[in-house]
Amino acid sequence: MSSEPESEVVEKARSARAAAAALASASTAAKDKVLGAIADALGEHAAEILDANAVDVGGARKAGAPAAFVDRLALNERRIGEMTDGLRQVVALPDPVGRVIAGWKRPNGLEIRKVRVPLGVIGIIYESRPNVTVDAAGLCLKAGNAVLLRGGSEAIESNKALVRVIRTAVERAGLPRDAVQLIETTDRAAALQMMKLNGLIAVLIPRGGAGLIRRVIENATVPVIETGVGNCHVYVDRAADLAMAQEIAFNAKCQRPGVCNAMETLLVHQEVAGDFLPAMARRLIEAGVEIRGCERTRKLVPQAKEATEEDWHAEYLSLILAVKVVDSLDDAIAHISKYGTMHSEAIVTTHYAAARRFTEQVDAAAVYVNASTRFTDGYQYGLGAEIGISTQKLHARGPMGLEELTTYKWIVFGEGQIRS
Repeated sequence: MSSEPESEVVEKARSARAAAAALASASTAAKDKVLGAIADALGEHAAEILDANAVDVGGARKAGAPAAFVDRLALNERRIGEMTDGLRQVVALPDPVGRVIAGWKRPNGLEIRKVRVPLGVIGIIYESRPNVTVDAAGLCLKAGNAVLLRGGSEAIESNKALVRVIRTAVERAGLPRDAVQLIETTDRAAALQMMKLNGLIAVLIPRGGAGLIRRVIENATVPVIETGVGNCHVYVDRAADLAMAQEIAFNAKCQRPGVCNAMETLLVHQEVAGDFLPAMARRLIEAGVEIRGCERTRKLVPQAKEATEEDWHAEYLSLILAVKVVDSLDDAIAHISKYGTMHSEAIVTTHYAAARRFTEQVDAAAVYVNASTRFTDGYQYGLGAEIGISTQKLHARGPMGLEELTTYKWIVFGEGQIRS
């Protein structure tokens, strides 16, 4: 292992920790001023950012990257606008730092308070989405944290351009520019070094595919918040409004197939499969979706390929869909329990009892009734942006916004009390 990536990682982590100490006591007004400055700067430097992104996109296409991968990597004026809008939404959100979560007075006169505080330095290891760079910086700064970013090699030019703009804006607005750091080496040794920086990095958040998340979990000694591989399901119940179900299923699969909250498996109750699946399949196939179905699905949809056991587990992130006809709501819940990744699950039904049982028994970070799984997103939830979607239960779950980027400490006020 070369020393160069290690020295860059350690140096930048130390600088980030020093900046985090200053950020922890920064006022809400100071932090909001920084986020506004970053949003303005992204707009002012959009051409520079898009030029850098074009280099990355060109490299990905030359390497034969799949279309969904290129889509995740690509920026345009609209996506830059969405990033700046997200930052301005974060400005409008309440600052969690310093909030008293609970407080009480003990019989001995001690006043106990449980108060939200920043985590410190947050490390983000991610792949091909440059928007993560902006979302992570904005959310971490508002929550009083410094951030150490390690993006993938495929987006390195985009990320360098974005971080140059962000760091300059942070400094001009009066906070330490080292609060936002990018590991520029693309050597994997740098990521491994990050994973073991206990004492410098408070928590690591991996964002990307199953392979990246697994590598971080298996190698990190720094605490990790596991973010979401999304094998998401939509279940069409026997009591579903089938027109509504078709719109929801089509949106969940086709609106943006290369993201973790897209539907990967469609489950359909046997009593409505004959009325629902042929028309649904035609619409999906016309949109370029390849269907892989169970035996009953293939009888209704002759164009469908045979689904294998691997298909029920798959996060395709592309225009491929597994389809299964199930006997009952219980069978749908059992299938989701076996194959789901605790990300986002949906039921389409007009039956209250079915909806209630689905929401109670399906174990996922987000459970929907009569809505697309594509809404599992910090921006859509009103969080401004998100640092990721956690599929674990500690310390955060679902879209992680400002509150999930803080912890708490106990503050105790006394008047000379001693313990006897």
